[in-house]
Amino acid sequence: MKYIRLLFLVLVAVSISGCSVYNFTGTGKIDANTFQVNYFQNNAPLIEPGIERIFTQRLQNLIQNQTNLNLVPSDGDLLYEGEIVDFRNRPTTATADIRAAQTELVIVINVRFTNKNKETDNFEKKFSFFFNYSANEQLVGARLTEALDVIFERITQDIFNESLAKW
Repeated sequence: MKYIRLLFLVLVAVSISGCSVYNFTGTGKIDANTFQVNYFQNNAPLIEPGIERIFTQRLQNLIQNQTNLNLVPSDGDLLYEGEIVDFRNRPTTATADIRAAQTELVIVINVRFTNKNKETDNFEKKFSFFFNYSANEQLVGARLTEALDVIFERITQDIFNESLAKW
């Protein structure tokens, strides 16, 4: 019985100490206090006005909501910068009369991540995602907002995972 109690105490101690550097977002100990997200320019061949501002804000908000890092306008410990390199619609499925039945909006964002405190974490990588919609509809207004929500939620989470969660 004495050994069972001792084993139990050891397991509890290991569990508590093992969880001390993790949090609910899946990040380990972040070796930084501040982060900076530079404005992501829209360099895509097809320009959709305003998406660069929306994306930049979404990335800032995600990092603020999932970490205790402070957003700063310059000289952050972590730096996110890059550009939107592609914004395009492409047909994905066809009907029997060889017309597009479904269209896919694809957005590709090139990201450069710099960690001043741990240079081995630095990377430059393209992140992309898509939104499918009927070829008979226009992707404007609320439908475009829905598409951007879906795409940017996935891309910002992928960037977060790559830079901080290491997934």
